[in-house]
Amino acid sequence: MRLPGKPLADIAGRPMIVHVAERSAESGLGRVIVATDSEAVADAVRAHGFEAAMTREDHQSGSDRIFEALQALDPHGRIETVVNVQGDLPTIEPESIRAVLAPFENPAVDIATLCVEISREAEKTNPNVVKLVGSPVSSSRLRALYFTRATAPWGDGPLYHHIGLYAYRRAALQRFVSLPPSPLERRERLEQLRALEAGMRIDAEIVQSVPLGVDTPEDLERAREILADRRGSDHAR
Repeated sequence: MRLPGKPLADIAGRPMIVHVAERSAESGLGRVIVATDSEAVADAVRAHGFEAAMTREDHQSGSDRIFEALQALDPHGRIETVVNVQGDLPTIEPESIRAVLAPFENPAVDIATLCVEISREAEKTNPNVVKLVGSPVSSSRLRALYFTRATAPWGDGPLYHHIGLYAYRRAALQRFVSLPPSPLERRERLEQLRALEAGMRIDAEIVQSVPLGVDTPEDLERAREILADRRGSDHAR
């Protein structure tokens, strides 16, 4: 069962999208803007002191939406880097948001993302858990060679769960949204393959935990429990 109207779902007294904005602000990376095609979401975000940018309703991906917002908010191109945090990750750690920028130490990297080593056997064969197949460039970083819903790579060794949080160099985002959907993207239903098929470089920083993506009523209840526990521990200090 999917979750209708989930950006506005209440978690600990605030809409889910506001929690995501708060985690993003806590990362300390810079200006936080919620890009949305919903007036209700924009109103909720602004009511809690955050910026919102209205975008078209017909975008096929979050990348298209954030690029429209970027062009409207920064038409002169002063912003060089954009981090796209999905609006259904209310429990994401600010440290993970910061970590996604680490691969940009290498000027050859176009897009940066995150992954975590899979520890649960069931996730290794679950097609809803996207795997990143990558070549190590350091103890904490992989150069992405492929993304797949299959169990890969074959053989002994770790498997990595891709976390759908991205940082883009501005020029890379502009190029990416100009590209048509690619054959492997269509087949795997994974947008990031469009970039790889076009020869763009994606590196992934390895982090220690997977943020909870809220897609179902059960996920929402779990997010409420996590954030209630987190708030309780903060108050106990």
